[in-house]
Amino acid sequence: MADRRLGLIMHGVTGRMGYNQHLVRSILAIRDQGGVALSNGDRLVVDPIIVGRDADKIERLAKKHNIARWSSDLDAVLANPEDTVFFDAGTTLMRASLIEKALAAGKHVYCEKPTSDSLEIAVNLAKTARASGLKHGVVQDKLFLPGLMKLKMLRDSGFFGKILSVRGEFGYWVFEGDWQPAQRPSWNYRKADGGGIILDMLCHWRYVLDNLFGEVQAVSCLGATHIPERVDEKGNRYKADTDDAAYATFELEGGVVAQINSSWTTRVRRDDLVTFHVDGTHGSAVAGLHKCWSQHRVNTPKPVWNPDQPQTMNFFGDWEEVPDNWPAQNGFKAQWEMFLKHVAEDAPWEYGLEAGAKGVQLAELGLKSWAERRWLDVPKLEF
Repeated sequence: MADRRLGLIMHGVTGRMGYNQHLVRSILAIRDQGGVALSNGDRLVVDPIIVGRDADKIERLAKKHNIARWSSDLDAVLANPEDTVFFDAGTTLMRASLIEKALAAGKHVYCEKPTSDSLEIAVNLAKTARASGLKHGVVQDKLFLPGLMKLKMLRDSGFFGKILSVRGEFGYWVFEGDWQPAQRPSWNYRKADGGGIILDMLCHWRYVLDNLFGEVQAVSCLGATHIPERVDEKGNRYKADTDDAAYATFELEGGVVAQINSSWTTRVRRDDLVTFHVDGTHGSAVAGLHKCWSQHRVNTPKPVWNPDQPQTMNFFGDWEEVPDNWPAQNGFKAQWEMFLKHVAEDAPWEYGLEAGAKGVQLAELGLKSWAERRWLDVPKLEF
């Protein structure tokens, strides 16, 4: 048994997602647990260096979390052969060029999605990574949520029979920034900065649908900018010129129909911030981030429509919770450990930059569908 060091360059960790999910709850958690166990008994020990343009902010972050190495000079960091993996959770508009630079420097790459706001660029990025022979991956965190893992278990067990439809509801009210501070950054609502919920969320829905319910074959999407003016982090009003809600329908292989609403302008009255309701011939299930409830056909009640009297049936009470039969951990951390094993010992990995391009493809088609007000087929990408 031996410790194997892995030098890890982390860019974009001062932002909300990069800091909370990737730095603190993933890489620092892996560091503090003593690394990742490999198949031969060795342990892979991560040695991160955090990089950002604001030297003072990066230095404070490093001191707060006892991170020995930090820098504001990305080119110098990429030139160090002792650091072999590059990670980016910065802005969408910068991501492709950063990944290209890291690949050119001989680094394995792992990044947040979307990989670009352009399908052409995203496909070329995947092709470049493939040709390099380096390891590459894109965050697909929702596949590692306990609730969706339970849906996968139900599917694999044959619980649903033939899956008929999937209905997803995602979102919450993001405050406008005037009388209460917004809980999402202002760039999310500016097109020039890579904002928009279609670009953000349809990338997620692509890998969720493809992996759990069937390859996406066609899309019809309607976007909306419900709140046209917001207030930024400095108290300045600005025009919100991109979509803050999306109402999309997807045709999946096997005849499955999926409908997913994504909104930053909705108030939540459901089990979680995101829920997926799956109906099949033999059973149905509803999953949130962590919990999942199921109803088999033999336990399905027989409602009768009667608008003349109040409803007497307790529909929520007719569902049974799927138990937690395995220990749950942070989904980002779980995928990080998979990628690190992929780098260290070529462990199985399915979420390369090709998956990132597929997400960008669906987002681009969703925006086009909205603009042209029509259904669009989703062609197979060639890499």
